[in-house]
Amino acid sequence: MGLTSQSLEIMVVVLALACVAATVWLWPRLSRSGVRPVLGRLGAIVATQLSIVCALALAVNSSFEFYGSWDELLGNNEQAPASISKNGGQYASIGNIKGGLVQPAGPQGLDRVTGLPKGPADKVGKVESVRIIGRRTRAINPGFVYLPPQYFQPQFRRQRFPVMVVISGYPGGIMNLAQHLQVPQNAGRLIAQGRMQPTVIVMVRPTIAPPRDTECVDVPGGPKAETFFTKDLPDAMKSAYRVGRDPSAWGAFGYSSGGTCSLQLAMRNPKIYTSAVSLSGDYAIKDDLTTGSLFGTGIEGAKREREHDLLWRLKHLPAPQVSALVASSRKGEPNYGDTMKFIQAAKSPMTVDSIILPRGSHQFATWRREVVPALEWQSQQLTFPQDTEAVPLPRKPGAGGPSQAPGSGKGTTPPNAPAASPGAADRKRLEAERSQG
Repeated sequence: MGLTSQSLEIMVVVLALACVAATVWLWPRLSRSGVRPVLGRLGAIVATQLSIVCALALAVNSSFEFYGSWDELLGNNEQAPASISKNGGQYASIGNIKGGLVQPAGPQGLDRVTGLPKGPADKVGKVESVRIIGRRTRAINPGFVYLPPQYFQPQFRRQRFPVMVVISGYPGGIMNLAQHLQVPQNAGRLIAQGRMQPTVIVMVRPTIAPPRDTECVDVPGGPKAETFFTKDLPDAMKSAYRVGRDPSAWGAFGYSSGGTCSLQLAMRNPKIYTSAVSLSGDYAIKDDLTTGSLFGTGIEGAKREREHDLLWRLKHLPAPQVSALVASSRKGEPNYGDTMKFIQAAKSPMTVDSIILPRGSHQFATWRREVVPALEWQSQQLTFPQDTEAVPLPRKPGAGGPSQAPGSGKGTTPPNAPAASPGAADRKRLEAERSQG
């Protein structure tokens, strides 16, 4: 029974209620004088309190996802394999990968989320519960992966798809992305309405070493969170799914700490992520009780901390060629002032758009108002990959060698994908037609 499973929560709540009922029922008998009644009263109080505390702790953990499994709670974290599992250049569903960088996981709370796709995957899409293995960082991070209906349709069987890496806040987890922000549900509706291009969405949390808040930073002598998000996660997704290779097909998206991470990842690594969405994110990373020392000490530590201050970067370093969407509220959000400074400091070739609400606060009620336009915005920034996966045609009896060279066929261009420019032969034909006309 998983740590975040609904059945465990129900069982513990029922146990707590039973302990309370038993204490009330037995209390008259335990009210007598003597050693045994006193011990009985103490036992009843301890059992009742423990059961209530356990029920509350499970509810809080399920909501904020401090720990995703019993192993994480007990500190029995696995060590990731040091090599990539090859699968012949073809990309299979998660269920067909054994020992790869993306592995199937239990529900991780996904069974409690409403509104997820139900029905044939080629009609409604699919959400998979996985764990992502960091080949370099040796981190194991839980995740959900949303695959649009087009991913399963025959006409797109060779097509690669753009990717959004959606990052939750801290101490929340991936459950918040599916349950409270409803990222996969909203994406499915937008794609069905033609307001968003078919996109693979991977939902992860910002920390790779819970309960420590790693803030997507490579900690000296500690967790390498930035490496995980910029190298391990893209490698894992490319090994398991038909996703784009070019940075123009990759974007980062997050709220709160996840928004902070998104901006950091794109501005520090524009050759990995070319767009970022930050809902109520910060523009600098500072040490606190949840992070510990993220940058180290001395001159080098101060330099690393300064380089994670995005306002400092815009002032002192060349602007990266990325697009960003930042969101805040004039009243109720503490990051409003820095958000306006960030917008004003942006310079070419970087572009910054914004969602500024008249009133809001640092909570899901605010982010739910922003998530749909933010998904639409980022979809417009991502380039639908023009390259395709090669699918060899069946061989004829007695024929030697493959019937089709890898990559020689033409892929299907999906809706909303940018049109491919005409080749030299096409241009000559068009010129001839114009001259004849």
